[in-house]
Amino acid sequence: MKLTLWTYEGPPHVGAMRVATAMEGLHYVLHAPQGDTYADLLFTMIERQSKRPPVTYTTFQARDLGGDTAELFKTAAREAYERFRPQALLVGASCTAELIQDDPGGLARAVALPIPVVPVELPSYQKKENWGSAETFYQLVRAFAGPQAPKPGTQRAPRPAGQRPRCNLLGPTALGFRHRDDVSEITGLLDRMGIDVHVVAPLGATPADLATLGEADFNVVLYPETGMPAAQWLLRTFQQPVVKTVPIGIGATRDFIAEVAGIAGVDATAVLEADDSRLPWYSRSVDSTYLTGKRVFIFGDATHAVAAARIAAEELGFTVVGLGTYSREFAREVREAAARYGVEATITDDYLEVEAAIAAQHPELVLGTQMERHIAKRLGIPCAVISAPVHVQDFPARYSPQMGFEGANVIFDTWVHPLMMGLEEHLLHMFRDDAEFKDEAGASHLGSHAASRPVEATPEAPEPVMVAERSVAWDPAAEKELKKIPFFVRGKARRNTETFASDRGIATITVDTLYDAKAHFGR
Repeated sequence: MKLTLWTYEGPPHVGAMRVATAMEGLHYVLHAPQGDTYADLLFTMIERQSKRPPVTYTTFQARDLGGDTAELFKTAAREAYERFRPQALLVGASCTAELIQDDPGGLARAVALPIPVVPVELPSYQKKENWGSAETFYQLVRAFAGPQAPKPGTQRAPRPAGQRPRCNLLGPTALGFRHRDDVSEITGLLDRMGIDVHVVAPLGATPADLATLGEADFNVVLYPETGMPAAQWLLRTFQQPVVKTVPIGIGATRDFIAEVAGIAGVDATAVLEADDSRLPWYSRSVDSTYLTGKRVFIFGDATHAVAAARIAAEELGFTVVGLGTYSREFAREVREAAARYGVEATITDDYLEVEAAIAAQHPELVLGTQMERHIAKRLGIPCAVISAPVHVQDFPARYSPQMGFEGANVIFDTWVHPLMMGLEEHLLHMFRDDAEFKDEAGASHLGSHAASRPVEATPEAPEPVMVAERSVAWDPAAEKELKKIPFFVRGKARRNTETFASDRGIATITVDTLYDAKAHFGR
């Protein structure tokens, strides 16, 4: 556990809260001090849920540590049952309460409530939020689906004739990046393939729904960070095949359809031919040539980062110059993906290391979390958010999936618009001296007359700009020429020119120096 200004993941009990809040009929009793109730705000203020999370905190204080904190927990468990009457109770401890070692599971069993109680042990000082959500979901699935498990060696019964194949969608949680819309998109896609969705979990599922997971023919893991451990257990226990392809992007969606069709035994030709995504068409159009070769740095959870790299390289013609994740549990997968694009993976949960990596690569677009959005803003680079953690603006009221063919359209708009707006601003800057952009201009080409306005005085030429760390200065003419470079790569041009001048002992950067540096770094 590390204190920092920003964190990509919270402690594991926040992951447990994401699962509990996503489900129905489940209540979470959390042994925690009063200050840990801040986690409620993640759901009510960022995800803008209409109800607070189904969590009861013991909220012990410093003065309680000298007394019986175990009795506080038992009282909280009884009161939570009496007040909310859930189908089941989830119990655990926060990072602070973990130090007390009160054993919430044993205490809850001692209360002898008339409903199932599922304890989760979450080592807060070794693991983090995504692991906590995966472990919590896994324990819940084992607790409720386990009693229905067939005896070892029993062969799975064939699907009744005439019945459509059924699958479970595993992994979506509360506070997930576009999970609600992804579920809708993939449910519709599977329906067009002739496949029914049996249970979506954890999102929207009840403990009773989890008990029936084994009735489906196979499982689709939409978000491996949360759903894969449970899916692997279901594979071992109920012999349910697992669809591992995550359908983010055109290529991945088509691969997903093919994988699902092979497992379910359906013909997906019509669905593949009906692909109406506009991303491939635009990528082949003349307008897209402006985007070809754009340098992009990608960072986020492993699932979205790896998918984004494939889209960037194979579907939009970008050049991947950086790829990384804060999900250390998936470091191997991200390193393998990075190797395909000839870059070294950035595996870290320190945003300062990520900022340094971005600055070193001089990308023209950053794809990341809300942290990378702030980093990119400081560096003057366009950015699109592709992964949690996210801000409130990344929970739009509109339909905005990331998966499936419609998700590809959303991704294209999200990624391309920052670049195109950068081009538009550059064009406006280029033609700022045109008469059409002058306040004092007369008749325009439309025949209207501009209102008479006072002409602003022309400012005097600026003094040479000193760069202390490199002991070089910018000639005013060179500074003016630099401003003709698009703003989203201007910082890179400035740094390259200053490095070029410093290495050659040039004290003042002139227009000629600027173009010499451009030729040098453009080779």
